[in-house]
Amino acid sequence: MANAVAEGAKAGGNEVALEYHIQAEDLKAYDAVLVGAPTYHHEMPMGIKQLFEEAAESGVDLKGKTGAAFGSYGWSGEAPRLVLEIMKSKFEMRVPEPPLLARDDPNPAALKACQDLGKRIAEMLMHGS
Repeated sequence: MANAVAEGAKAGGNEVALEYHIQAEDLKAYDAVLVGAPTYHHEMPMGIKQLFEEAAESGVDLKGKTGAAFGSYGWSGEAPRLVLEIMKSKFEMRVPEPPLLARDDPNPAALKACQDLGKRIAEMLMHGS
């Protein structure tokens, strides 16, 4: 899913970095932050939760920055919703809603939706909306 989102985000020549682990302070360097979060036992992965906690504790300012959330799930799909809510409410980021969810392994339609999400983020960055 992340590769498909990145492919879409490269529209218009945008530079995209896929990071598996990142330091909270490094989030400031990006124009947009897109988080892929699979749901596991009704929760987001611990690493993502810790990243947001560290960003909040360190006072990392993401206000007005563009963000998005996506992820796969087997039963419930809460993780991308939780991530998006944190981005929007805690960090005051600009986010398209709802988050992108794919049930189980993403099929071709879900991967196309991932590319479309990446393109939408690229357009948001280009137009500032």
